Amino acid sequence: MRTKERSAHAATFAAGLSSLAVLSLAPAPAEAAENGIGFYLLGGRGPMAGYIPPPGFYVQDDVYYYSGSIGGNKQFPSGGQILAEVNAQIVADFLTATWVLPTEVFGGNLAVGLLLPLGQPDVSADVLVNPVAVNPVSRRATDSAFIFGDPVATMSLGWHSGNWHWNVTGLLNIPVGDYREGEIANLAFHRVAADVSGAITWLDPTSGWEASAAVGVTFNGTNPVTEYTTGTEFHAEWAVTKMLTKQFSLGLVGYFYDQITGDSGPGARLGPFEGRAIALGGTVAYNFEFAGTPLSTRVKIYREFDVVNRLEGTAGYFTVAFPLTGAK
Repeated sequence: MRTKERSAHAATFAAGLSSLAVLSLAPAPAEAAENGIGFYLLGGRGPMAGYIPPPGFYVQDDVYYYSGSIGGNKQFPSGGQILAEVNAQIVADFLTATWVLPTEVFGGNLAVGLLLPLGQPDVSADVLVNPVAVNPVSRRATDSAFIFGDPVATMSLGWHSGNWHWNVTGLLNIPVGDYREGEIANLAFHRVAADVSGAITWLDPTSGWEASAAVGVTFNGTNPVTEYTTGTEFHAEWAVTKMLTKQFSLGLVGYFYDQITGDSGPGARLGPFEGRAIALGGTVAYNFEFAGTPLSTRVKIYREFDVVNRLEGTAGYFTVAFPLTGAK
């Protein structure tokens, strides 16, 4: 990437950092997977998804909130149990450190990073004692805990050409977090999972318009405790934003989720249980300098609809990103 291009995009580097960092760990009960927890964080990508910042070290912190429910006599797998009438909320924090290497690889910028999650899920639900019965017996249960989740290793390779920026990204979930066996509120997955995705961004620094899209596939291993294998998941995200000033921008965001293969294994007592969801929302960002260091802050809000076999709710993000070295 030429020095002139780097200078033109330095003000938006932190937004681009989100394409490296907030790619995984949907900590809320958000998807048709075991515990309703999908490895990939829907809505984590959006503005500047295809952009990788100049070489350097970067830090991003994301505060995430989700609130959702499922009712209507629908059943839901969690922790080896079958639930109904589920209400769930979570507040979580994801801290990500990313290093964009100084040497180009295959003509692009290579970034490696590590994401560390922690948070508190709160879940209340009817636990079904005999879910296959015509009139199943249930007991109401509530579970809440502060949990350290599984760390996630990230790697991205990105390229730039004029106003166009694109990358490919791989994620690996490392199942060493605080998995709570037999509980209905969890943040750790207790399974190996990997995600492969591609993203593209068009950014015109002169007009301030930006459009991004990202698509990917998540592959899940088996939870050895519950013998539950979550199916393969497809996800797509998009964003269109406009810089109103050098510091302030706003726009529209959305995502689409579809489970393309069913859940399996002895623990998948509800069968394939494939899920689908769509969400639309908005975003606001403000960039500024503090003690000579550029900072980017962003808020994103998503509302889900057209949901099948998963909780339906609202997700929110508050993001702060800055360089330790690099684009200053």
